[in-house]
Amino acid sequence: MNVLIIGPGLIGGSFGLMLRKADHTIAGYDISQDHLAEAQQLGLIDRAFSHMDAALQWADGVILSIPVGAIKESLPKVLDIIQQHQFVIDFGSTKSTICESVAYHENRSRFLAAHPIAGTEYSGPSAAFPGLYEGKTMVMCETEKTDSDVVEIFRGWCGLGNMSLVDMTPQNHDKHLAYISHLSHVIAFSLSNAVLEKERDDNLILELAGSGFASTVRLAKSSPEMWTSIFLENQAPLLDAIDNLLSKIEMMKDSLSNGDQEKLNRFLEEGREIRKILD
Repeated sequence: MNVLIIGPGLIGGSFGLMLRKADHTIAGYDISQDHLAEAQQLGLIDRAFSHMDAALQWADGVILSIPVGAIKESLPKVLDIIQQHQFVIDFGSTKSTICESVAYHENRSRFLAAHPIAGTEYSGPSAAFPGLYEGKTMVMCETEKTDSDVVEIFRGWCGLGNMSLVDMTPQNHDKHLAYISHLSHVIAFSLSNAVLEKERDDNLILELAGSGFASTVRLAKSSPEMWTSIFLENQAPLLDAIDNLLSKIEMMKDSLSNGDQEKLNRFLEEGREIRKILD
């Protein structure tokens, strides 16, 4: 099968490497010719297309692995072009606005909305690696609106990485990801900005920063372009999550301001309950 990856970076490139287990031919398209050349040089793709129309004519299956705002803009145009033997899958980190953008498209049944719960703080073709998806979770949304042959092909692809498959509505996906994924990035970027504002000595930060700081702020290394798009596309659920977080911070601040050891300790003990899930 000819598989076109639009955006062969960490997510798309790593998925392409996994698809090699099934002997698919992988091609790439990217608005950045440098990224495209790098992806081909690294062996993430077999061939590179510099024109979208030619790429879509060649492909049997298309994977959109670009910022979510760009997916929302590009997906209807891609569905305008493809034929009934072709299909499109998106890997966006938000799902509601993407699904809404093609809800009434005549080729809606040839589209599958998906989100791989995998990644690192790095981006671009050089960040891709074969085992990224091994044992991870793949969320699929509105599979009932997608033709069964597309769903089965994609299930088979995910099986190459022993991935767990979860069906979820776009709305539930966005609500849960706002708390479990997006809020973590809000915290990391905010903490990074707070530290950089007050701690101007690079060497001192490096010397005094322990593993706790490093692991908490690690996500701030992520692509600003990608996360700006995610935050804006998931605005309402994320604002709700931020408000909830701020209320918890205020509770801790009040306990600290009042020197209330019992209340502060209880707050920390309640937060520590997460270990029962994560351990």
